[in-house]
Amino acid sequence: MLETTQEEQTLSRLQQFSKVLQSGTLQQLQLMLNGLFAAEIAHLLESLPREKREFVWELVEPELQGDVLLDVNDDIREHLIQQMETSELVAATEGLEVDDLADFIQDLPDTVMQLVLQSMDSQDRHRLERVLSYPEDTAGGLMNTDTITVRPNNTIDVVLRYLRRSRGNIPAMTDQLYVVDRENHYLGQLPLTDLLTREPSLRIGDLMNTDHQGILADMPDRDVATMFEHRELVSAPVIDENNELLGRITIDDVIDVIREDAEHSLMSMAGLSEEDDMFAPALRSTRRRSVWLGANLITALLASWVIGLFGATIEKLVALAILMPIVASMGGIAGSQTLTLVIRAMALGQIGISNAGRLIAKELTVGLLNGLVWAFVIAGVTILWFDNVQLGIIIGAAVIVNLITGALAGATIPLLLKKLGADPALGGGVVLTTITDVVGFLAFLGMAALFLV
Repeated sequence: MLETTQEEQTLSRLQQFSKVLQSGTLQQLQLMLNGLFAAEIAHLLESLPREKREFVWELVEPELQGDVLLDVNDDIREHLIQQMETSELVAATEGLEVDDLADFIQDLPDTVMQLVLQSMDSQDRHRLERVLSYPEDTAGGLMNTDTITVRPNNTIDVVLRYLRRSRGNIPAMTDQLYVVDRENHYLGQLPLTDLLTREPSLRIGDLMNTDHQGILADMPDRDVATMFEHRELVSAPVIDENNELLGRITIDDVIDVIREDAEHSLMSMAGLSEEDDMFAPALRSTRRRSVWLGANLITALLASWVIGLFGATIEKLVALAILMPIVASMGGIAGSQTLTLVIRAMALGQIGISNAGRLIAKELTVGLLNGLVWAFVIAGVTILWFDNVQLGIIIGAAVIVNLITGALAGATIPLLLKKLGADPALGGGVVLTTITDVVGFLAFLGMAALFLV
């Protein structure tokens, strides 16, 4: 029997938990809940209506609450924090890694934040302040300052004794030890496999790998994710402009960046936020979505105004009103295909000045070829439907024009929005729809006014 997918397993777990929630005992519910990983509990909470969510949250063990709060979206985290006592919030921060704590502490009330800082020793407080000094969407904001450093003059035997006696344990996701000089300047890295398999008398400086340079702390998180993907990294050192080692980034943090970027691109195209609570109060959701609907109304009014210019033409030939949506829809779909392709390529760092022109030319060619194919099909259907050869030729020509327009708009809008500092995913869809609607109606109704009426 084929193994079930992760999505099916998650859905099955959610269904089982819902049954227990409705009919099971409190003890059974708590046992099942706390047998899950923190991320699974977070997913479960996001899937529950608010009243059930608050009840279930009370059953989560205190030592898990900090990790769960990190994994839920911003809306739910804010709501749960408001329900928690100060002592519970302080307890939730205990045991969190510095990079995770940096993400979490900024959402806490000021009084709680001060208590958390006071409960930390000076070394951990300094580490936290260092991470907080960088924007959260940079390598410095992602990094964890808990690193293991060694000197190049040490031998493997010395390092192994240091790890056993002084460290006691190794931070999670450690696959490299970082080699630094006395001023903490990054020199290279030593894989744990070499540390465990090479001769104990060998010097670290003779074994260290100097091929991988450190990541600058101000590097955008998307570029960090791309670097991890291309180099197949598990961890990487973070340095400042003076090559001083600041910390490290691990693959679990990069996965979060990739997931958040994917959710952002998907949700932004509908004018939504990936941090919205699916079960938020209706009034709040209505308020947030109204802004986007208002922007869309303005573009729809523009398209309607174009149609109004040809009101007399449409009155004389009702078939035009019937066929108009076809032209606009074909251009919109073609443009959306190109827009999605370009936004994805931009997110992956695959488009730059050197190849943007080639991409636009290629998409125009695709638009032209698809236009010719579907113009022939639509023209044929129109001629058979309305017994009007001229009308068929006109709608076919309009489809060609609009598919080329859609391809051009889909390829250039994200590039222009990015150059202007706007989010291509957030504004691209509305601008594209406006252009394809307006151009499609102008082309179809304009040619009809010239040749049919």
